Amino acid sequence: MNSALWFLLVGALLLARGLTSTILKPLPVTPAIIYLAVGLLVGPTVLNLFHFNPLKQSALLEVLTEVAVLISLFSAGVKMPVPVSFARWRTPILLASVSMTVSVILVAAFAYYLLGLPLGAAILLGAILAPTDPVLATDVQIRHPGDRDQLRFTLTCEAGMNDGSAFPFVMLGLGLLGLHELGESGLRWALLDVLWATVAGIAIGVISGAALARLGWKLRGESPEHQLMDDFLGLGLIGTVYGLSVLAHAWGFLAVFFAAVALRQTEVRLAAARDYPDRPQSAGIEAVVSSANPEMEPAPTVSQGSLIFKEHLERLSEMMLILLIGGTLFLDSWSWRAVGLALFLFAVARPVSVLAGLLGTRTSWPIRGMVGWFGVRGIGSLYYLMYAIQHGLPEKLALELTQLTLIAVTLSILVHGTSVKPLMGVFWRHRKRGPTA
Repeated sequence: MNSALWFLLVGALLLARGLTSTILKPLPVTPAIIYLAVGLLVGPTVLNLFHFNPLKQSALLEVLTEVAVLISLFSAGVKMPVPVSFARWRTPILLASVSMTVSVILVAAFAYYLLGLPLGAAILLGAILAPTDPVLATDVQIRHPGDRDQLRFTLTCEAGMNDGSAFPFVMLGLGLLGLHELGESGLRWALLDVLWATVAGIAIGVISGAALARLGWKLRGESPEHQLMDDFLGLGLIGTVYGLSVLAHAWGFLAVFFAAVALRQTEVRLAAARDYPDRPQSAGIEAVVSSANPEMEPAPTVSQGSLIFKEHLERLSEMMLILLIGGTLFLDSWSWRAVGLALFLFAVARPVSVLAGLLGTRTSWPIRGMVGWFGVRGIGSLYYLMYAIQHGLPEKLALELTQLTLIAVTLSILVHGTSVKPLMGVFWRHRKRGPTA
């Protein structure tokens, strides 16, 4: 497919998406399903107008997926409810740590015992498929910064964190394959890849996000006429934080998510201190978030000002990457090994890992059930796969993991995409009949 046909295809999709947004809302499909269908149509599955080879283009695909995930993590972070509390964050933290670990173990066991993969490759595959996706799961994620729904918050916050918490397992898998240094008895991996990279990533993100919030607030406060380019500031924060994290050998995905969280939290606290100086801090924050004082003009913030632009970039990256996924698949890509792994992931590994992670919590059973089902896999999994390929994964093994991952992502788009609206409708009807504990 030449460049003119690519421009025509992408332009037509953008026009169709823009013109039919309202028409598509009630339909039981997501935009990702439409993009995938178009990709399958023009790709080698049907018309064979183009074929995207992820092995030959792994460097390009790694960068594309990396940027898409970073933008999505920033968007998720600035939509986190304010203020942060351990009681509210406990569930997603458990999902991003305990459930993540259990999911990796279950998928690795399936791949090792039933698919015959080497132990390192099995763990690597578990790490690739374990994190939920912040890009494709928009229908079950927080819609705006004032959204307080517990289910959407849990899924959004989990996706924001587990794209970073999966990285230690990726490095463990690469290490067992001889592609990364683990140290004696795995000590270097535990200290550097788990402890240091996680703590440093969160610290870099929190400090950077809070610093930008205070700097922007100070500049606007000293001179009301001082205009800030919020879009540039948001992108600049993503780039700076991610670059610092890579240099410090910290997990950049965690850093960007927590930078966005800290940016939003700090700006709301500063606004509360200005607008409600005589109220307790928590009451002032609640008033700012809920716009309790309609007569007072809300203060401009970097987080709010850059959010719409980031969401548009997120949608564009989703469309392009899903098209490429459709263009990678042949009819013979649908092996029983790949389909069986995907079904195991959706029906066993995800629900079991969620139940294990939420043992002892007060999370209601309807929410546990919804979280256990909506573990959408997507762009994050593609990034980890390309990352592994770029770090020297043998070609034969890379080809097998690519096929397994692409089928799992494709089926996730189809299965979760067609079930999200009906199941969310049932969930909301259940919520209206009575409160959940």
